[in-house]
Amino acid sequence: MPKPTPRDVVSGFVTGLFSIPEGMAYATVGGFAAPLGLWSGAVPTVIGSIFSRTVLMVTTLTSAIAFTASSVLSDAGLDPGDVGAVATMTLLVGLWMALLGVLRLGSVMSFVSTAVMTGFTAGIAVQIVAGVVKDATGYVPEAHNTVGKLVEALVHVGDWDLSTVLVAAATVAVWAVLHAVRRLRKTATLLALVLVTVVVAILGTDVERVSDIAAIPRSLPPFTLPDLGALPALATGSFAIALVALAQAAGIGAAVPNPDGTRTNVSKDFTAQGLANVAGGFFGALPTGGSLSRTGVATSGGAQTRWAGIFAGLWLVVLVLLLGPLAGEIPMAVIGGLLLVIGGELVVGRWADIVLVFRTSWLSAAALVVTFAATTQLPLQQAIFLGAALSIVLFAVQSARRGRLVELVPTTDGEFRVEDAPAALPSGRTTVLHYLGSGFFAEVNRLEEEWPHTAGTRDAALVISLRGSAGIPSTTFLKSLDRLLDRWHDHGVEVVVCGVPAALAGRFATGGVSQRLQDAVVPESDVLLGSVREAYDLAERRRTARAPSTPTDPTTAQEPS
Repeated sequence: MPKPTPRDVVSGFVTGLFSIPEGMAYATVGGFAAPLGLWSGAVPTVIGSIFSRTVLMVTTLTSAIAFTASSVLSDAGLDPGDVGAVATMTLLVGLWMALLGVLRLGSVMSFVSTAVMTGFTAGIAVQIVAGVVKDATGYVPEAHNTVGKLVEALVHVGDWDLSTVLVAAATVAVWAVLHAVRRLRKTATLLALVLVTVVVAILGTDVERVSDIAAIPRSLPPFTLPDLGALPALATGSFAIALVALAQAAGIGAAVPNPDGTRTNVSKDFTAQGLANVAGGFFGALPTGGSLSRTGVATSGGAQTRWAGIFAGLWLVVLVLLLGPLAGEIPMAVIGGLLLVIGGELVVGRWADIVLVFRTSWLSAAALVVTFAATTQLPLQQAIFLGAALSIVLFAVQSARRGRLVELVPTTDGEFRVEDAPAALPSGRTTVLHYLGSGFFAEVNRLEEEWPHTAGTRDAALVISLRGSAGIPSTTFLKSLDRLLDRWHDHGVEVVVCGVPAALAGRFATGGVSQRLQDAVVPESDVLLGSVREAYDLAERRRTARAPSTPTDPTTAQEPS
């Protein structure tokens, strides 16, 4: 583990301070006791930061997790005020997460394209903004839909509380001014929070404060024991909470890359969050997961290593013990303003990717738009897996379009130049065709009829180069090659296949292709185009050896359908 830096200490302080009002607010919104949200930013945050492979990710309570947890308890007929049931739920969520991590199911995220992840991140940013409508405007929307909350708030702009709006706007303005100063950029979030809070206190502005939600207790996280009797009722629901939490955290690695350049590992992040919840279950915490908003606070505050998250959890405990009642004076409008900033920063940070996606292809743009809509309209776990499915479909379509054939024409200096594949296979010589593609079934079906026709071909040989291609030797690919070999054999064409890697050669053997080709399979060579030259010489020898006895009559041969 790297040594902590001064910026990590400052970032941890900002995040810990920020976690006090936000955690309590999320718990209250979910129908839980406010201190449970407070302790969700202590032990789980420390444990999650120690083990996470996305080093800046902050593991804590989020609004989506709070809402889902409340729903699960209600469906199970349990009271959100039952500390034992809450501990059981948090523990089960951790065990599900750890299991998914051990099974390496985080690999599903590798199927999520940049277009999909960009849409997902933008959707999360909109969710953050929609989630602070009440804190930033004083208006409480009745809509449950993310976009519906924003639309409803804009329609009812006349019902906004002026004092709340002014405080939130002042927070954004102060942050913007401080952020414009290079030396203050990393501490702009903390300074904006403190300065606006002090001014509001001096002016006596009548706005909702953290203390209005609940009193902040001056105590350490309490030791709690799970109620084992609640296990059967919460087993299924806790898995749903785990999916929500993991879906939220899945995009953090892409949105917040590791400063040291190391790669993130979603499966190990799953495990880290699982350990955080298992530990948190014994210390008064609600279920937690990677929080994009709290991670945004940490990075905005200057986080450089995983120590920023560790300090965040430690600072929260220290602040509660020393300054609990004082932290209760923070206006919720200040929290709302800073979350608006964080949502905006997420969109700005992905703006280049958004532009790139729309310039790349309409398919990528469609995937972005659909994922964005799903993230704002559907449960997050459904949105992220829908995004994975879209990415796979997008890959399939692009792969099917990518495959093509090119001719490698030998030159006088022993090299090969690249030309378009001929429509008809030339007679009286050896033709080298290189297959550019993966062997994906949709690609194979499209290319089968693009191979040169052989209806009028005589005294010909064909070399098929597969070096770097056919990496996905599907059954469709093998069947297609078998049909093509029949066609070429019927027209007296000598065929040699070269550049065949060991894995594909094994598929040729089990699929009967090697027997059809007999000794005409040339393995992949360490020398670039080495196997092509060897295959070309072999095909030429075979063609010239059988040329005098070739009976094919071009006037009677017909191309098979």
